[in-house]
Amino acid sequence: MTTETTTGTTGTPGTTGTTGTTAPSRYVRQLLARVQAFDAHRPWVWDALVTAVLLITALVDASSGWRNTARDPSVPTWLVVTVSTAVVLPVHWRRRSPLAVLAVMAAPVLVSEASGAFLQAGYLQALPLFHIALRRPPRALLWAAALLLAPLLTGALRFQAETWDLHVIPAVWGYLLVALLGITVRSRREEREQEVRLAAAAERARIAREMHDIIGHNLSVITGLADGGRYAAAKNPERAAQALDAIGTTSRQALAELRRLLGVLREEETGSAVRNPQPGLADLPDLIEGVRRAGLPVEATLPAPSSLAHPLSPGAELTLYRAVQEALTNTLKHAGEGARAEVSLAYEREETVLLVTDTGGPTAEPRGGRGQGLAGMRERAALYDGTLDSGPLPSGAGWHVRLRLPREDFPS
Repeated sequence: MTTETTTGTTGTPGTTGTTGTTAPSRYVRQLLARVQAFDAHRPWVWDALVTAVLLITALVDASSGWRNTARDPSVPTWLVVTVSTAVVLPVHWRRRSPLAVLAVMAAPVLVSEASGAFLQAGYLQALPLFHIALRRPPRALLWAAALLLAPLLTGALRFQAETWDLHVIPAVWGYLLVALLGITVRSRREEREQEVRLAAAAERARIAREMHDIIGHNLSVITGLADGGRYAAAKNPERAAQALDAIGTTSRQALAELRRLLGVLREEETGSAVRNPQPGLADLPDLIEGVRRAGLPVEATLPAPSSLAHPLSPGAELTLYRAVQEALTNTLKHAGEGARAEVSLAYEREETVLLVTDTGGPTAEPRGGRGQGLAGMRERAALYDGTLDSGPLPSGAGWHVRLRLPREDFPS
């Protein structure tokens, strides 16, 4: 009897998948991240290690190999060793003061070129040049060019036979490519930083809208309930107790929404929090009931979301919910005593239309329509190619807010 075992790419019996092909790259990324973190906390360790390796290599070349490229092999060995050491040691500070390091290196490189040794260590000038292009203003590259060209031209003028084609021009091209590499890395880094800043600004704006909607609405409801409870306390203690119960319920709802929002923020930072669902159309009846308890009569025409042939996305539902919340909050704030409100939601063939109106009471306050709430609603609507308009009713007594969201699955 023969037993067959299925082995996937991970090497684990009975499993299949692509883990085996992705695991090495993941380990490499983790290793690189650890090296970068170590270097960020102890940069001198990496700089010292690089400098030591380069110094050993330069001294090995100074023992005899330098004569293979020298124009004057009779240069004293002690001078070659001294020049090699003087060129390599400043590399340790290349990241902190690259232009100063390049200036210090230029002197021994000039000696190397003028003496005819033409040491390979001179090409280490490319290291501070890269960091100049990466971190310093563009004009610093002009000073770098002068520091690099001076030794090269000195050697070319002193030893002219084949020097330009074999030494100067290739070196210039090499330095130019290093500078371009530094500029490219710098540009990519600046682009990533700009993307991070834009994402942070967008996230701050989103959080500000959510905080405004949550806190502004619930505080308006609580204020209405408190005012009503104060008047009822003298004549109808039972109604006052009901108002206090409603205040407690609204406060707990506000705290729950704030915890949910803060939980989302913690999840984005740590990845460990649970993301609770945002409110949607199914939560509108509870929202409207809370406004009614605050003392504002509201008539609502809300078709059941289940009746939609093509359900709205969670983001579109949240936009509609927040629009109703903000419109009713403004009514509580500005419409005055005796005001009434109507909420109408219609699912049309090409779009979803929300209309919120209020009649305005005799103590209504003027509304200019420039507050953060309306601006936030317009921003939310724009995310889904929708439009929002608001203003006084034709009668002059009352206000309307109309939100139109095109159906996402309807071809434009």
